[in-house]
Amino acid sequence: MALDDLQFEQLTAGHGALTAVRTGTGPDIVLLHSLLADRHAYDPVLPALAAKHRVTLFNLPGFHGSQPTLLALMDAYVAVIEDGFDEFGIGKDAILIGNGFGAIVSLAFALAHPERIAKLVLSDAAARFTDEGRAQFAGMAAKVQESGLGAVAEIAARRVFSPAYLAAHPEKIEERKQVLLGIDPKAFLAACTILQEVDMTMNLSRLKTPTLVVCGEHDQATPPALNKLIAEKAANAKYVELAGCGHCPPLEQPEAFINAIKGFVGPLSFA
Repeated sequence: MALDDLQFEQLTAGHGALTAVRTGTGPDIVLLHSLLADRHAYDPVLPALAAKHRVTLFNLPGFHGSQPTLLALMDAYVAVIEDGFDEFGIGKDAILIGNGFGAIVSLAFALAHPERIAKLVLSDAAARFTDEGRAQFAGMAAKVQESGLGAVAEIAARRVFSPAYLAAHPEKIEERKQVLLGIDPKAFLAACTILQEVDMTMNLSRLKTPTLVVCGEHDQATPPALNKLIAEKAANAKYVELAGCGHCPPLEQPEAFINAIKGFVGPLSFA
């Protein structure tokens, strides 16, 4: 099955505040994307996931018609995701998969609503950022406020992809720019504020949901050490590292990503 063979249903929740698309049939998988990528970052792995699952791709606030949250708070994002689970009829046996900021939101949702999901896949996540990491988000926010989202395109590309991949695909900088220009700046700035303030480290021991943490070896946005901390502190978590990969494995190494999660998620085949 190829991406072009999939049929997509357009969804809205929260009186239109949240948008999503859905494809496939079977047990539920919910996908949350990164701040530096939209839902299309999952396109390379979507046929494999949709072959045996009903896959719902949420557009996080500020993306593809989803409205920015009124408050720059993680609780506001969790409430948006909860609305989607309720109104889209997501089953309680669902598997929640997040990448980057979407993985951090997924972690917060799993801690707040463990009864809503059966399994959790966190791809390139963090429960809390270092001082250096928080300063980077502050720096990006300042650039966006001064010059717009296009000003952080190169920074975004270098955070999303490994150095070797970006050297072989320099056109990806322009691709990041086009994605960023489609984001509502208010939502981007709110997310940067949340990422500077988020700290879920003390709550990781409460995470009982079976969890797989996947991280790219060369992730510069959420380095392996931050991902390993989640796997070490959570009660029922495992860690897998993808050699040579950056911050967005579904986009950069789709086959390796599917191979990493298939034993956890269930039968998957990358064609």
